[in-house]
Amino acid sequence: MAEPVAVIDESGEPNPYLMGVYAPVQDEITAENLKVIGEIPKDLNGVYLRNGPNARFPARGRYHWFDGDGMVHAVHFENGRARYRNRYVRTRAFEAESAAGRSLWTGVMENPKDNPFGNTRGLNLKDSANTDVIFHRGKVLTTWYLCGAPYGMDPLSLETLGVETFLDTLTGDFMAHPKLDERTGELFWFDYGPRRPYLRYGVVGAGGRVEHCVELDLPGARLPHDMAITAGHAILMDLPLYQDMDAARQGRYKLTFNRELPSRFGIIPRRGQAHEIRWFEAKPCYIYHVVNAWEEGDEIVMDVCRVSRPAPAGSGSPLARMISYLKLDARMHRYRFDLRTGRTREESVDPDHNTEFPSIDARLTGRRSRYAYNVSVKDAATNLFDGLVRYDNVTGAKEAYSYGEHRYGSEAPFAPRDGATAEDDGYLVSFVTDEREGTSEVQVLHAADLTAGPVARIVLPRRVPLGFHATWVRADQLKGGAG
Repeated sequence: MAEPVAVIDESGEPNPYLMGVYAPVQDEITAENLKVIGEIPKDLNGVYLRNGPNARFPARGRYHWFDGDGMVHAVHFENGRARYRNRYVRTRAFEAESAAGRSLWTGVMENPKDNPFGNTRGLNLKDSANTDVIFHRGKVLTTWYLCGAPYGMDPLSLETLGVETFLDTLTGDFMAHPKLDERTGELFWFDYGPRRPYLRYGVVGAGGRVEHCVELDLPGARLPHDMAITAGHAILMDLPLYQDMDAARQGRYKLTFNRELPSRFGIIPRRGQAHEIRWFEAKPCYIYHVVNAWEEGDEIVMDVCRVSRPAPAGSGSPLARMISYLKLDARMHRYRFDLRTGRTREESVDPDHNTEFPSIDARLTGRRSRYAYNVSVKDAATNLFDGLVRYDNVTGAKEAYSYGEHRYGSEAPFAPRDGATAEDDGYLVSFVTDEREGTSEVQVLHAADLTAGPVARIVLPRRVPLGFHATWVRADQLKGGAG
């Protein structure tokens, strides 16, 4: 199948996030009877879905990787066979540009003043729902990294089901990484923006309605990306990275990392009121993604991928500075928040390896988990995931797997095998793209032994561009529809 002509932007500079392994694909296909190298395990049943940016039209101005239209790529595993499908997320912006036949929005690097509309918080950027994908009550929710509307999709057909309003109880926006507690059926989220209230925290109950929402006071507008939950609490973040408001008033997007401010972590009971939040301070940093959090006696433990230099001193053209800002440089890190004393302890778990996009057994979200499965980030100008790393929180052991030269993967969620009895009793599933050949496959690895290599490689009929977050939906979830 011939590749479509690459989408370009108006900068006049070659943009690496529109080329090679990132170049968008613009057709939507369904493919069965896929070639398999090795054997797909018969006890691997469910669907692997990965979201990501996939621009359809030439960008207005300079293209930022986060600007692309959301596209979900999925592989459904059933009884040793696999089927591939990809579909755009039909957001309001997608439909408006489809009708116009061209881009209507500028991206985050351009002045958004004349954009048609944005999110409900007045951020006039294109909500493309291109960031995460999470299963909830029979559908998957696609979300946007700067806080927007969650869009529901059917996990098998990938039909867009429209904005998820949680039975008409959601007001405002929804962050990129909500947390689902499978034991209670509750979904935890926050909403932030450039105007007061700077942060809202809420809970969707097991019945699918927003049952709790509180406004939380912050010193100013912030850019929180993720949160954590435990059995009894939620953890929210006030980190010293924020948009430069003077630049914003001039129509420019500029981030400021203030090393004079501490990182603050707000711990609140799951259904707590604003006055019940307790703030814990730590060294300045930024955190894109939480691994997991849990309670140990009077302490709350939280593992994260910590970025100590979130705003590098980029030089050169605006495009060059964008590329330097995008580059991930994170390390596994642990916080301990003592609820008795109010003190914070922090320690580096792995100071040497740049790893991100963590995955755990999703059934243990908010409870102590032993294993974390992270992507390994290559030392390169752009974000390239060149392998996987498994961390053992009990022994401290680390096991790494490389995809090989010029081969790059995706976030690899843990997929428990049918009847699994342990949190490494299953598989990791990832798209892998060969930069030289322009081809993609799905790799299935034993979670308990990454170094053994893939037990199955499913050859795909098309290249899958590198993207963002992924999830695994088990067969019992597909049948039962429960979160």
